[in-house]
Amino acid sequence: MALEVLYEDNHIIVVNKRGGDIVQGDKTGDKTLGDDVKAYIKEKYEKPGDVFLGTVHRIDRPTSGIVLFARTSKALARLNQMFQDKEIQKTYWAVTENAPAKKEGKLVHFLTRNESQNKSYAHDQEKKGSKRAELNYWYEGKSTNYHFIRVEPITGRHHQIRVQLSTIGCVIKGDLKYGAKRSNPDGSIHLHAQKIQFIHPVSKQEIVITAKPPDEPNWNEFYRVMQKK
Repeated sequence: MALEVLYEDNHIIVVNKRGGDIVQGDKTGDKTLGDDVKAYIKEKYEKPGDVFLGTVHRIDRPTSGIVLFARTSKALARLNQMFQDKEIQKTYWAVTENAPAKKEGKLVHFLTRNESQNKSYAHDQEKKGSKRAELNYWYEGKSTNYHFIRVEPITGRHHQIRVQLSTIGCVIKGDLKYGAKRSNPDGSIHLHAQKIQFIHPVSKQEIVITAKPPDEPNWNEFYRVMQKK
């Protein structure tokens, strides 16, 4: 697998995941992005034995974009705490079938998760076992058939962006699970983790990393629109 490394130092490594790659092992037993990052580090730095790599967060398998890993246990512990304290800001781009009713807004839902379906459901009111999900969104433009939305999640729930956008009628292109008309040929969905911003867990410097979306007509148009802003 060709690995697109966006940033690396002694403590962290950030890569641009392709849609369809899996971050961490699951019941499929498929090779993971983590395996590829370990192999990259082992070869580049000629490391004997096992390579330490900590998974700080995950993005869904059909989603593309930024994934942050820790290269040391110290960085892993601090990054885990930073995610818990909401000190890491992430921005996603979504290509949707419809435009939102309002050009920008905040969505608040209560999500319940069906494990057997691997699917989340959004509710307007709190329900037993539900988790509060919040995000901010901005409508950024459109292509011939689709619409462009920028999202900043406040919480990090299972399939949160996918189910919350779907609930307001903005189904993500290719996301059959949440109501898309058709799938994408490669099994991906048009959701991309485009930016991450945080204070480095060791050096304490501000880190801002962006990732270009996949080379595809709708993504290319979205990228052009954002470059003009």
